[in-house]
Amino acid sequence: MGKEKGKPKGAMTAYACFVQVIREEHKKKHPDEQIVFSEFSKKCAEKWKTMSAKEKKRFEELAATDKQRFERENTQWQSTHAGGKGAGKKRKHQKDPNAPKRSISAFFFFCDEERPKVREIHPEWRVGDIAKELSRRWEACSNKPKFEALAAADKARYEREIAIYRAGGSKPSSSSPAKKGKSN
Repeated sequence: MGKEKGKPKGAMTAYACFVQVIREEHKKKHPDEQIVFSEFSKKCAEKWKTMSAKEKKRFEELAATDKQRFERENTQWQSTHAGGKGAGKKRKHQKDPNAPKRSISAFFFFCDEERPKVREIHPEWRVGDIAKELSRRWEACSNKPKFEALAAADKARYEREIAIYRAGGSKPSSSSPAKKGKSN
């Protein structure tokens, strides 16, 4: 996952500020010399460890200034790119409670009928075990046309209701045939 376009660079630590200053000083003194990154990093780390708190204070101040820059830029970036909700977060789509319920598949009609039977035989089974058994039973089901007909009727109901809903009408009060009188 790459950096989002225009997102501000993160705030630098005091140590990162120190390394940047040392690198710039080294380039000024030796403009033609190539820097070997691993050796340069080791020398910077050794020097940082031996520095007193007073010597490090300069770099801590630079880091604090950079942190303020980052917070300012990030706040501005978030307000223009993420609706002020935070970078990278997607807003969850709010479903209209008046929209008609989606149609149910043949498999779910089958599950609504078979689940109580499976629970009766295996009351100790968890939801996942029951789902696996229902799936096995669906594969072996010889009465699929019955459930496919129920699904087709429910799909037709949904298409009628969604057409009315999209046309600006209100949702019919009837619910899905599979859910009427359902008890768990």
